[in-house]
Amino acid sequence: MVENFIQIKPENIEDNIFKLIGTDWMLVCAGAPNNFNMMTASWGCAGVLWRKPVVVSFIRPQRHTFAYLENNGWFTLNFFDDEMRDVLNLCGTVSGRDMNKMEIEDITPFETDRGNVAFAEAKLILECRKLYYDDIKPEFFQVFEIEMIYPAKDYHRLYIGEIAGVLKKRKYDSFGAF
Repeated sequence: MVENFIQIKPENIEDNIFKLIGTDWMLVCAGAPNNFNMMTASWGCAGVLWRKPVVVSFIRPQRHTFAYLENNGWFTLNFFDDEMRDVLNLCGTVSGRDMNKMEIEDITPFETDRGNVAFAEAKLILECRKLYYDDIKPEFFQVFEIEMIYPAKDYHRLYIGEIAGVLKKRKYDSFGAF
């Protein structure tokens, strides 16, 4: 399945990152090809830190995917076209504790050359090496309204990942050729 993608540099991503994350959403995936979990996310950041292209992913501790990010040095961010919205809704509302997400029929996991799990239906995949993590600390909020997002005090953990690889879906013509 990796043959359906081309490798590009992070600085050559043409999509609007704000739209990709905040509007289109993404699947955050971590784990091994035989044991992984993914969840839908619409919060995140991308930029340059420590002289590296990075993303920041935010995961609440009660999410099933949290343990997979804790126990793995890599994760992927998978971005899709609108026709995958039902899968994104499912992965954002049903926990991997309640269903085996590895068996969702409408999505096809594959192993990347780096050994990470990504999805054949994605239009863009970021392979991220975990560099750093920290927990959001409410004592540092500068705007009170932010605290209201956390009525259960379940503050996100943030993971900074180096974008080590970017896979972009190949474009096919009407005859099925590249």
